[in-house]
Amino acid sequence: MTQAPAYTVHEADPARDRELILGLWRGNLGQEARMRAKFDWFYLQCPDGAPLTLLLRHEESGAWVGVASAGPRRMLREGRPVLAGVLADLAVLPAHRSLWPALSLQMALMEAGAKRFELMYGFPNPKAAAVFRRVGYVPLCRMVRHARVLRHGEYVRRRLPAFLALPAGGLLDIVDRLRPRAWRGGLRARWQDVADERLGEVWSPASAGGGPTAIRDLGFLQWRFDASPLIDVRYLLVEDAGGRPQAWFACESRGKVLYIHDLWSRRGVAGPSREQLATLLHAARKAGHRAVSIEFGSTSVDGIWLEAGFAPRESRPVFWHPSSVETAPRWLTAGDEDE
Repeated sequence: MTQAPAYTVHEADPARDRELILGLWRGNLGQEARMRAKFDWFYLQCPDGAPLTLLLRHEESGAWVGVASAGPRRMLREGRPVLAGVLADLAVLPAHRSLWPALSLQMALMEAGAKRFELMYGFPNPKAAAVFRRVGYVPLCRMVRHARVLRHGEYVRRRLPAFLALPAGGLLDIVDRLRPRAWRGGLRARWQDVADERLGEVWSPASAGGGPTAIRDLGFLQWRFDASPLIDVRYLLVEDAGGRPQAWFACESRGKVLYIHDLWSRRGVAGPSREQLATLLHAARKAGHRAVSIEFGSTSVDGIWLEAGFAPRESRPVFWHPSSVETAPRWLTAGDEDE
């Protein structure tokens, strides 16, 4: 006689099952008010449809004990639209955190996702990485944080006596200002609080390269950043001497650090030019920031960032699985995540 499964997986309706899903998240994923705000934005307002969300049921007790999702993300591959699924919000109640419940939930999500998405990708925490591997996701790259110091006094004080740190830091700041100024090439920067048609002009399908690359048009910016309750983004728009938009950076102030969530330029997947990066650094320094920080998929970084003074710091893994697209994404920033 066939033994009944200990757990079964069922597809959720995010609008109908909101409170159930929030209850499974509670105490497992983050601060409750933040997660409620995320649910209403990411699950109920996504312009590409509600995320695929699966619930795990413990059959003996009849209790719902786990949840996992994949949110839709529009991409282009060689000019053709591709719908990707970004893995999000895996939660299993503590009493059911043996390997099998999480594994069965993720296996079901991959199987169901293959019917809706042409590829799936995710940014698991270290504890979930083993589950991703067991299910069949493969390493894509590592998200590497790169940092660029703008004001050197605080950093010099960690290495030199106080009486030497002040003049040394000031001298480094002067030298550091001179180099990017020569690089800016007539470009100018303008801050703005929301995305508009001028930012939308920077995106073009041709700039996405061979892909798959997430579409970064105006609609994406308005939902991913302007509507998000989780981050407070301002945009730095880089223009040429004639006022034509050349690049944008979606930025957030975190103390004295300017964190870049996403960016795009008319150069597309080739990345920003040296002149555009110099303009960013000048604007960040002028705004009083001590440093600039950005996370990239390791395949998205080229020598221009290193030449501009960005240095790699800590990293974390990215996994993916193809459904019908065999080419992996090559341009990834924090904007490709679910928060």
